Amino acid sequence: MDIALFYFLVLGFSIFMYVLLDGFDLGIGILYPWFNQEGERDHLMRSISHVWDGNETWLVFGGVILFAAFPAAYAGITSTFYLPIMLMLFALIFRGVAFEYRFKSNTSRPYWDLAFSAGSAIVAFCQGMLLGSLVQGVPEGTNSLSSLHWVTPFSVFTGFAVMAGYALLASCYLFMKSRGRIQQHAAKLAKRLLLVTVLAMVVVSLWTVISQVEIRQRWFDNYNFLWLSPLPIVTLLVSFFAWKDLNGHTMGDSHHEGRPFWYAAILFLLGFAGLVVGLFPYLIPRQLTFMEAASPDSSLFFLVPGICIFIPLILAYTLWGYRVFSGKVEDYQEGY
Repeated sequence: MDIALFYFLVLGFSIFMYVLLDGFDLGIGILYPWFNQEGERDHLMRSISHVWDGNETWLVFGGVILFAAFPAAYAGITSTFYLPIMLMLFALIFRGVAFEYRFKSNTSRPYWDLAFSAGSAIVAFCQGMLLGSLVQGVPEGTNSLSSLHWVTPFSVFTGFAVMAGYALLASCYLFMKSRGRIQQHAAKLAKRLLLVTVLAMVVVSLWTVISQVEIRQRWFDNYNFLWLSPLPIVTLLVSFFAWKDLNGHTMGDSHHEGRPFWYAAILFLLGFAGLVVGLFPYLIPRQLTFMEAASPDSSLFFLVPGICIFIPLILAYTLWGYRVFSGKVEDYQEGY
């Protein structure tokens, strides 16, 4: 169990890093329709041009961990959710092509703008639907070729909730990286999206507690809520501080421009922690735990050197890249 738990934690870390880092650049595409004045979309693209592809490294790394360390879960998830996963991957590819071609196009640029925005929205929505379907539970023996069981009111709601969350990350990122009109507009959008995201977190939490007996017992049996109450309390506090910083800027206080982004990141971390509390130790809820899905110990130990090499390596070049391109985005350069 110890080595399997180690890989479960590594998988969780990879998922969170992907959601945080690729979340805000997917959110840039989701926000595209609200930035349509001259030069604004060029600014949005330049703000992520140095990081968007590197951010997706964590998606690949998480997929590798799931495939190598938990092959039974990998087989179950990919076969059950074949259609939304393939739609997500095609949207990611189309989004990447649109990103590259946009910088080199003139007359066709509006079409690439649409492709980039639509691709970003589809990816975020598919990820939200996958999350909602897993939380809600997967009927045994089903597959996506014979059933659309993953399309439910709850999964559709979580799809839109993830879109709102990614857009919140993006607006806070633009608030940190921009100046002038774009920064002011990003602050206004971030305030609205903060309210939508927090409301969505409340609705999803109540929906799962009411509809899922196991999750309700995990939270409320034996006074567990007293031990777990810091999660919702800290979520409300972080939301308040984020609102305060964003509202202060719109009223003329320009201090701490980076804090709202980190508050939004903490919100995602708290939401992720709440999911783990409700679902642990399952990888596929009510079907497969991480212990049951794990590869033989010999295979898991064989993979440890690679994990110890690649996680520090990916973290190092990610941190270095963000450090090199820290500060405000300037609009005088062409392309990248």
